[in-house]
Order: sequence, then C-alpha cells, then structure tokens
Amino acid sequence: MGGKKVSHTPNSMAIILLPYETQPRTVNIITYQPALRPALPNVYGPLEYREQRAIYERIDHILTISGIEQEFIKFALVDHASDLAAARAKDLERFANFSVVALRANIARKLTGLAHREFCVRLADSPLLQWFLQVGRIDTIKAFSKSTSDRITRWLSEENLHRINERLIALLSTDAVDFAAQATPAATFGLAEPLACEDVFFDSTCLKANIHFPVDWVLLRDAARTLMKATVLIRKTGLKTRMPQEPLEFLSDMNTLCMKMSAKRRAADGRRQRKQVLREMKALEKRIAGHARAHLEVLRTRRDETDLTEGRVRVIIARIEGVLGQLPAAIKQAHERIIGERQVRNEDKILSLYDDSIDVIVRGKAGAEVEFGNKLWLGETRDGIIVDYKLYQDNPGDTGLVRSAVQRLVVEQNLGIKHAWGDRGLASKANKELLEEFGIRDGLCPRDIAELFKRLDQESGFREGLKRRAGTEGRIGILKNVFMERPLLAKSFAYRELAVGWSVLTHNLWAVARMAEAEQQRQADMVQQARPPKKRIA
Repeated sequence: MGGKKVSHTPNSMAIILLPYETQPRTVNIITYQPALRPALPNVYGPLEYREQRAIYERIDHILTISGIEQEFIKFALVDHASDLAAARAKDLERFANFSVVALRANIARKLTGLAHREFCVRLADSPLLQWFLQVGRIDTIKAFSKSTSDRITRWLSEENLHRINERLIALLSTDAVDFAAQATPAATFGLAEPLACEDVFFDSTCLKANIHFPVDWVLLRDAARTLMKATVLIRKTGLKTRMPQEPLEFLSDMNTLCMKMSAKRRAADGRRQRKQVLREMKALEKRIAGHARAHLEVLRTRRDETDLTEGRVRVIIARIEGVLGQLPAAIKQAHERIIGERQVRNEDKILSLYDDSIDVIVRGKAGAEVEFGNKLWLGETRDGIIVDYKLYQDNPGDTGLVRSAVQRLVVEQNLGIKHAWGDRGLASKANKELLEEFGIRDGLCPRDIAELFKRLDQESGFREGLKRRAGTEGRIGILKNVFMERPLLAKSFAYRELAVGWSVLTHNLWAVARMAEAEQQRQADMVQQARPPKKRIA
C-alpha cells in the first residue's frame, strides 16, 4: 500500500456537447479544471481498509479514463437546461466541477451505505472519501451538508442516468481497440477480456416501500396525526380558530380508539365491537378534518401575519390538502372492509396516504406472502454485471417483461445475447417464439415438470444454466441489501427510480473494480510461480 502510486487527475478536460436531435453546425466545448488532489496518505491499516481503498482507487481510475464523467456533465447540462451561449466560462466550469462531485458523491454514499447526515460527517473526516470526491484540496477541504447530499441525488434525470449505465456496459463489452491506449476499454480498466454478454439471467423482485402494513383503520390514525400536527404548526404562528381541546388531544383520542380496535379482535363478539369502534373513529376523523380545514383557510387568508416563509407555507398547505383529498376514500375503504365486510380490489386500495405509487405484489414466499412496493426487473451476465434493469410503477406479469427486456438489450444496446435464462414465472409460448425470432436460446425454466426433466437430460448445458440462474437471487440480495437503504426511504416513484439507477451504477463499478483486483492478483501469482525457486544454502 505504501509504495503504490496513485494516478492524479489530468490538468484540464474538454467536453464536447452534441445535440441529440440534429447535427449541429458548431460544436460547444467546455473546458474545466479538475481539482488538484493531494496524494493519499500512506496508511498501514487492516485488510478491510486496504480492500476498501483499492475499490475506491479502481473506481476512480475507471471514471477518469472511461469518459463517464464527461458524459455525466453533458447530460446534467441538458437536464438543467443550461444555455451554453449565454453562460460564462467560469459558471460552466463551476457547474462541471460540481457535477463531477455529484457523480462521485452518489457512488460513494451507495458504497458506504450511509444516510445523508452520516455520510457528510464521514466525508468531513475521511481523507479517502475527500480524495475520491475531489473535495480535498491542498489549501482547504470543502465538504457539503446533508441538504446538498440529498439534492445531488436528483442532479441527473433517471433517463440520462440509465444512459450512463448503458455507456458503462458498452465500454465493458466492446472488443474494439482504442488507438490512443492501444487496448480495449475493458483492458484499460484492468480486465483480462471484454465483458461476455452471451448469457443473460433474468429475475424480478419487489422493491419494498417504506410504509407500515396498510391496515385500514391505521390509515385513519395516520390521517389524524398528519392533520393535527400540521394544525399545531399553524397555531404556533398565532393563527387560531376555536377548538374544544388542543390538537394533540385529538390525536390522543384517536390512539385510544386504535388500541381499543386492536383489543376487540380477541373478544367473543369482536366483529360487532370492531364495527362500533370504527364508527367512533369515523366520527372523530370528521371532526379532526373539520378543524384542520378551518385552520387551512385561516392560513391561506392571513399568512401575511406570520413569519413563515413562502416555501414553508406551501409545504403545510400541500400536507393538509394531500390528506384531506384522500380521507373520504380511506374512510370508505375501512367501512367497506370492516363494517360492510366486502373486499376491495387491489387497484382501488389506498396503501399509504403519502405515496400513491405503491402496488400490492403477491410473491407467495415464506414470510413474504404479500409485499408492498414496486416490481424491479433485473438482468445480469454470467460475471455478475447488471446489464438490464427496470422499475415498474404498475404490477405487470413477469411473462410480459421478457419482450421489453430483449428489446432493450438487443435492439437498443446492441448486445450479443445468445442465451436467456429465467425461472418458471417467465416461461410461456409467446416468450419461446420471441427468443426464437431473435435467435436466442430459450433457457427459461419450463412450467411442465415432464418437459423440464426432458430438457435437463437431453439439452447440453441446460442444467448448468439453471443452476447459475439460481445465483441471480443472490445478486438481487446484494443489490437490495448492500447498495440500497433497508428499507428504501424514497417516497415517490421518480425518486425510487433514481435510487435504483444509482445503486445499479455503483454495483457495476464495484463489481468491475473487484474483477480488476482479482485479475491483478492472478497475474501477480503467475509471476511469482514463474520465478525460479531460491537455492537453499547448505
């Protein structure tokens, strides 16, 4: 570690921006000066630190030589609608440098698995993270706060972040030689050969939302809590209307009814008593909604009398209106299921008052019969690199996802897919015909047991392929448990899409860095074995 050389960032970089729609008459070139980073200190730490440091150094090397940073800045300029003709050179340079910090900060936060607050504290105290993010200067260290860390997670749109992932896969899988480096991009990353994309292993999972189990009457408690806490914020500014008791006392009454509802389940005539308790909750909920609506009207008409900022007022108003708009449907849902004893269709259910993009996903697994979140589709190569991913806002069937996945991989990314593997949930006659149309071997596990045994006995490599496909479950576990928060804290579908994109990008960079380290160790072992043995002195 102590004698290892660290490659420094080039003195300057130029980014050529080309519009996507038409061929431009002129080319815009942005030249920015990366920060001059001091070399990493020589730290003789434990093995875990040395491995972590090697990962960061490898990823830094990949980002520097691959052009991904330049692509990221280009897409960020498009997303932020920056006017290149009107912007000053200094402003563009500042934007480019901040975009590089945003790219590296999102990757580092996924690698560490820390929340925004803890990550910013670690950044201010870690020379390794400061070096990787390029915020550790010779004269000063410019770390950012948790609000900036949260903001840069949305620095790039999900569509362009997906393009960054595709760019990395294209570099890894191409066998074209870069004349400047006299090697393939994979070789410059430290890999022995380009990424093999002949085999792709598909699977889907549920990306769980950060919600409690959606019990109907608990939703009424959530509504009461949000409305009364927002009412407290309004009353603290001096804007008040007549109330028979304090807002938090209404919340205490609702909690009492919730405890009573839970206790009635064990009563002899619990069903009748639970109906009576729900009627009391409905009456209390309507009173709470009336007081919240009155305070909302006062805030709208007399907000100039308060010291609240315009943004804070908008947040309070949106919070109250969001709950009041869903309250009638939540009350009806609880009435239908508890008093009317009628089923409510999954697509008509309110699962959360704070996130309307959550689905009921029936998995049928031990300990997870039903999950609440969004369906996540993944496709990985034999080397464990995720080449395809998609988060769905609705809950489509797994068999219908194969066609769009093949379209993305073969048509859009132009990858040489020869074998497609998947579990029994993906097998269908339509998918078999689809794979034959694209000239891809059908490795989807048949639903018919007799056909499965026949293919296991007669088809060469089929048994081995299905065994390898089982390892995709482990890849899903690594992505969800290592590179995502548990549970994922993003509350809207758009933010969850971004979180998935950043997790996949970080995972692939991490996997490539580990493969490069393994290749370097393999070459070192070969050199060691080729050396003649030392002669022993008698």
